[in-house]
Amino acid sequence: MDEKTAELRDLFVDATGSETVTERQEAERGTLVNRDDASEGVRDLVAAMRERYGFSTPLDDAAYALVARGRFADESDAAVAAAIRDELDDREDGDAEVDPDDIDAETVRKARLDLHLVRESDRKVGTDDGADPPFAYADLKRLTAAGNSIVECAEELDAAPDTVARYAAVARTDIASTRANDRFRDAFRDLLTDADIEGSLASDAREDGLREATEDIETDVSL
Repeated sequence: MDEKTAELRDLFVDATGSETVTERQEAERGTLVNRDDASEGVRDLVAAMRERYGFSTPLDDAAYALVARGRFADESDAAVAAAIRDELDDREDGDAEVDPDDIDAETVRKARLDLHLVRESDRKVGTDDGADPPFAYADLKRLTAAGNSIVECAEELDAAPDTVARYAAVARTDIASTRANDRFRDAFRDLLTDADIEGSLASDAREDGLREATEDIETDVSL
């Protein structure tokens, strides 16, 4: 078992209390991702995160797996939402717990955050008219890490509560991911990308994220 496989095994044992879901990880992986093994691993990881954190959307584990795949395929949230709607429409059992018509880009965005899969664009505070951002994301993240409510953050930043709430959700995800040492995000990346190709880019992204989040590591945040 190589180092990455060992880390993923430890992740599942920690999250689920069981070693059975990672028996397939004993096998050596090739250079390219094995799709069958990756699919099983993604489902296991989604289930582990659901048990550990709880999810904010009514999407099932299969839909969350599509969200993860879409993230690493650089698909837009709208495109992933369309794929999930198509998948639900194709089901023959009719047992979907959510109406496909209710699934949109915002649903997928929330699901991505549930999986700790933040895009850099999620952190870019912007305005519809192209004006200067009303506040810096780093400032909101610091206030959120300190335990401030949305209303308190909005007052401190002199910004609209609705805008603050949208980016505070991203900040809470970044903080939660940091507290988990980014294990879930990195596990998805390892399952859904070619590690040899993506390794250097992922390393750079991890270093950037850790540098930005260092100030929050020791903060006890209620999520």
